[in-house]
Amino acid sequence: MTMNVQWQRRLTWLAVLLAIVAALAYGFRPQPRLVDIAVASRAPMQVSIQEEGRTRVIDRYVITAPVAGTVCRVDLDVGDPIEKGEVLARINPLQSQPLDPRSRAEASARVSAAEAALLAARENIQVAASEADLAEKELVRLAPLVQQGHISEERLDQAEAFKRSSDAALRSARFAEDVANHELEAARTALRHAGEKSSNPEDVVQVLAPITGSILKIYQECEGVISPSQPLMEIGDTRSLEIETDVLSPDAVKIRPGMSVLYERWGGEAPLVGQVRRVEPVGFTKISALGVEEQRVLIISDITSDPAQWQTLGDGYRVDSRFILWEMDDVLQVPASALFRIGDLWALFVVDDDRARQRQVDVGQRNGLSAQVLGGLTEGEMVITHPDKALAEGMGVKSR
Repeated sequence: MTMNVQWQRRLTWLAVLLAIVAALAYGFRPQPRLVDIAVASRAPMQVSIQEEGRTRVIDRYVITAPVAGTVCRVDLDVGDPIEKGEVLARINPLQSQPLDPRSRAEASARVSAAEAALLAARENIQVAASEADLAEKELVRLAPLVQQGHISEERLDQAEAFKRSSDAALRSARFAEDVANHELEAARTALRHAGEKSSNPEDVVQVLAPITGSILKIYQECEGVISPSQPLMEIGDTRSLEIETDVLSPDAVKIRPGMSVLYERWGGEAPLVGQVRRVEPVGFTKISALGVEEQRVLIISDITSDPAQWQTLGDGYRVDSRFILWEMDDVLQVPASALFRIGDLWALFVVDDDRARQRQVDVGQRNGLSAQVLGGLTEGEMVITHPDKALAEGMGVKSR
């Protein structure tokens, strides 16, 4: 009986000892690391450059005083619509001084130069009209060929872009003719009133609008004495807008004419669509908000969306321009934070049976948030994002 009691005590102590050893082993066993996990999936992907831009009127004109005199108070306000030929300002001429022979010859030469400029503007209209007609015929010719599959849609898009550019050039040439007419009339007015001693104090010079548009700026609103060529106001057609966006020079070399642009946060519900027209070849220095000097380049682009969508936009309005460098609808991608470098190669950690497995992958395009995977990974596999240096091959992991 005493022997059995001793054996029971020994077995009890042995069981307690084994329980303590098991508890210590369980407590000191390697714990899986908590990690962030994402799934490799297929989705649309886009690589773009986004910068702040602003609208500006394509054709804008500064109206100047044709003669010295006293300008009457301007009753118009900024933003008022104007029609071609409308009276913008009235100038009561000063008592003009007689012109000496040299001054009269100079005034006559200015009239001749203005007449020559008008002839040149009319010739430019004929050239622009010919190009616009050719673009129209080319577009009409290519449309059925695209439907028959003889040419690509890209060729038709180029023809449409050339048609829009030709129409814009024709409108600009007609504006130039209006301005040349205005300048010729200004030169003739200056010569006609030179040396004139008018006995009629109500005899005034009317300054007419050369185009149909809106008033963008008024330089001389109150009545006062002005000199010849002094700016009175600035006008333009707000229906013809372009977007100027300054980007960093390393980004500017990636942008090409014809590239697609999206204009976001301009005030409307949906982004507007545009196309790059020109990458200016000259850069400039700009101080950033952090006080850092940056070399930037102006990118000029046109809005190709329906004008009815952006008719409320005006000159100098802010927009966010996003230049589309590359895009694809079906791309195998992972978060860019999952990638790290091993020499010249890209790698990541894949979760396999609750363990981290290092794997090399082929990476394509990257946009800062996601990266395209060309090889080394399949859809649906789980990868670890933001891996730290303590994470190693074969280590147990658990989703955070």
